[in-house]
Amino acid sequence: MPHIEGPFNVTLSPQPVHEAAEGQFGRMALDKQFHGDLQASSRGEMLAAMTQTKGSAGYVALEKVEGTLAGRSGSFLMVHRGLMDRGRADLSVTVVPDSGTGELVGLSGRMSIDVREGGAHFYLFDYELPEG
Repeated sequence: MPHIEGPFNVTLSPQPVHEAAEGQFGRMALDKQFHGDLQASSRGEMLAAMTQTKGSAGYVALEKVEGTLAGRSGSFLMVHRGLMDRGRADLSVTVVPDSGTGELVGLSGRMSIDVREGGAHFYLFDYELPEG
């Protein structure tokens, strides 16, 4: 299974939530630029829930990634599920099955996100693509 890593930039833009959810839920628009073997941009939506316990929260997100992966062009969807349990993180970012287009048809994989010193974001992506 190929493994790639690289930096990405992310911009989060607050969006309105249903008025009954204000104060406990947060909603963000996601805009990302991936660099390295994944040369792509993505747009997405994130919904987060905060608790009264410091360090405990959850989020879900969907994003559409468009560009090139190891020189093959197309797009694909990713789904995020993140939990913070009193500061302990559990994150899953997975390619949505059968969402690949163009030369990325048949793509599957999982991505992890690494936030390093100074706030720099990096992706680590293990994926599979059919030959062709």
